[in-house]
Amino acid sequence: MIRVLVADDQALIRDSFRLILDLEPDIEVVGEAGNGQEAVAQTRRLQPDVVLMDVRMPVLDGLAATQALTRAGSPARVLILTTYDADEYLYDAMRAGACGFLLKDVRRDQLAGAVRTVAAGDSLLHPTLIRRLVERFTSGPPPGGRIPVLDGLTDRETEVLRLVGRGMSNREIATELFLGEATVKTHLGRVFTKLGLRDRVQAVVVAYETGLVRPGRG
Repeated sequence: MIRVLVADDQALIRDSFRLILDLEPDIEVVGEAGNGQEAVAQTRRLQPDVVLMDVRMPVLDGLAATQALTRAGSPARVLILTTYDADEYLYDAMRAGACGFLLKDVRRDQLAGAVRTVAAGDSLLHPTLIRRLVERFTSGPPPGGRIPVLDGLTDRETEVLRLVGRGMSNREIATELFLGEATVKTHLGRVFTKLGLRDRVQAVVVAYETGLVRPGRG
């Protein structure tokens, strides 16, 4: 059973999400929070698998709450839900440690699917959103050759990270590099360990910020 905490300052939204998710046989809403501070406290107390986190909330906003949970080492996976289709929120949510980002007009089946995706340890980030991030926030790599933060990676691991940054799935990376999918997963796991990354979303952020992926070039 996937345990979910719903954090939103609007009671109607919380009730709607609870009604939708409680109809799913494998999902249970175990708690609610009306602001970011409550979300952090409830997550620590209830230990949900997934937190549906609104962005704009009183006392502590959803991005700050997500960052607080990430810094505390919480195993909960945060799925950001917002009415604001703005690049700044997406980027900040990724940097804060969120595992996914959805708008509140998402369909019922998409919401449940998103919860299952992040609960399984995967990230929810559409390639179109990745492209928007690259175009808006990426600067070129620093001069002088290889980027220092990537020095601990092998050439193959660096290539896998670059393709993750382009929004490719493990299967697509395997096809691109003529590798088995299990081998790609092994390389990606080593990238996570060496760079201290929690998941695929954070790997994408590193690919952007180091200039490994560049607008129009990938």
